Amino acid sequence: MDEEAKMRTRCHLLDLPWEDVLVPHVLCHLPLQHLVSLQRVSKQFHSLIQVYLANCRTFDLSSIGPSISKEAFCSMLKDNKVLHSLSLQSCSDWVTDKELLPVIGQNQHLQRVDMSGCVWLTRHALVAVSLSCMHLQRLGLAHCEWVDSLSLRSLADHCGGLQSIDLTACRQLKDDAICYLAKKCSKLRSLSLAVNANVTDESVEEVAKNCRGLEQLDLTGCLRVRNQSIRTLGEYCPKLQSLKVNHCHDVTESSLDPLRKRNVVIDVEPPLQRALVLLQDVLGFAPFINLQI
Repeated sequence: MDEEAKMRTRCHLLDLPWEDVLVPHVLCHLPLQHLVSLQRVSKQFHSLIQVYLANCRTFDLSSIGPSISKEAFCSMLKDNKVLHSLSLQSCSDWVTDKELLPVIGQNQHLQRVDMSGCVWLTRHALVAVSLSCMHLQRLGLAHCEWVDSLSLRSLADHCGGLQSIDLTACRQLKDDAICYLAKKCSKLRSLSLAVNANVTDESVEEVAKNCRGLEQLDLTGCLRVRNQSIRTLGEYCPKLQSLKVNHCHDVTESSLDPLRKRNVVIDVEPPLQRALVLLQDVLGFAPFINLQI
């Protein structure tokens, strides 16, 4: 075969059908970081990656977040209207309402949004999510101290199918907002209220009575939570699998023991176990104690 015939029969990657082959069967297996690099190869590759980004269902910046500019973020998502999952966890240094709100506004099928640690956003971001994302199931807001009562109420009013929400260190929130969320979002299976001194038994009891399918609850550092609400949790939440109460100094074994007997995983050891660990630290070995006596 002569050289001209070889050239005619040679197939290049970009000759393959983009939307039928390359986008759904090739590019979907590449990390986002590689796709960003591939964009710089040529104008054709740039166009191909834009087609992919316009059709991708999951967008996770965890591997490249700090290394891309605001302009690049906006360019990558400007044509996408089919996102199901959006993770901004690593973009806390730069993402603001200006970049995020247009993306949220044109992606009404979002089911999972993680804004954890994005300190430059405002309550308007959460309101936008609540108004645009009616099918939202999972939401991460850990360490977003801009979350307030009004924006959380908006979320509760519009996203009743919410199954998981992380409100760790959202210190503006008080019992009234959390109780409202529990009443409106009764399908919650996972909830974190950790590191919030405003949370009291009132919040925990309202969650227990309204969210009967609750499986995971994080109350780490909720200093005003007491045994009463933990007992209510045990009574109303038969599916509970995990409970975190570290640094909840008024939660004692009298309320935790019934949960342990149901094999609920609790992040604090029973008193005797803790005493043995301390004794081992002091003596350098663990003494034998017959626990069956």
